[in-house]
Amino acid sequence: MFRLLLLTDRHQLPPGRDLVTTVARCSEAGLTAVVLRELDLPEDRRAELATLLAQHVSVIAARRPLAAATGVHLAAHQPLADAGAAGMHGRSCHDDGEIAQAFVEAADYVTVSPVFSSASKPGYGPALGVDGVRRAVAVAHGVPVLALGGVDVGNVRKLRAAGAHGVAVMGTIMRASDPAAVTEQLLAGST
Repeated sequence: MFRLLLLTDRHQLPPGRDLVTTVARCSEAGLTAVVLRELDLPEDRRAELATLLAQHVSVIAARRPLAAATGVHLAAHQPLADAGAAGMHGRSCHDDGEIAQAFVEAADYVTVSPVFSSASKPGYGPALGVDGVRRAVAVAHGVPVLALGGVDVGNVRKLRAAGAHGVAVMGTIMRASDPAAVTEQLLAGST
C-alpha cells in the first residue's frame, strides 16, 4: 500500500506545466499512485488522462471507474455500489462514523481530512489535527489511514508518528516549483 497518494488538480499547476508531465516527474521521484480527480472534464477526456497517467503510476479514479484505473476513490456520501467492479476502493472520510462505515465496507484505505487547514480547500473543517489522526487510526481497525489536508514536508513525520499509514496531498505537490523534490521529501518523511 502506498505511503504517498497524490490527488490531482490541474488548476493548481503553475502556468506552463501539464498534469501528465508533473505526475511523470513525481513518479521518477518515487510516487506510485494518484487519485485522478479532474471531475470537471468530460468522461472521455478523464479516461484519456487515466491512460496517460497509468504509464507512470497506478491510477485510482475519483467517484467512478475508468478503464485504465486500478481502483475508485469514493466520496464520503457515495454508495459502495459506485465503485463497480474496481479492483480496490478507498473512501474520503471526515469523522468517526464515515471511517467506521469504510471499515464495514472493507475499504482498502481511507483518507481523513482535513487534518490541518488547507490552501486547496480553505475554510473546510474543522481541522482534525494530530490527535484526530490518532483517533481515526483507532476507529479504522487496521484499514490504512492517509492523512489529507494541509499536509506538507514539515508535518508528515508527526502524522506518521500518530499512526497514519501515509499521507495524501494535492496542492503541496501540484503548486510546488519542484514537484519531484517535494515528492522525495514527503516520501522520506513517510517511511
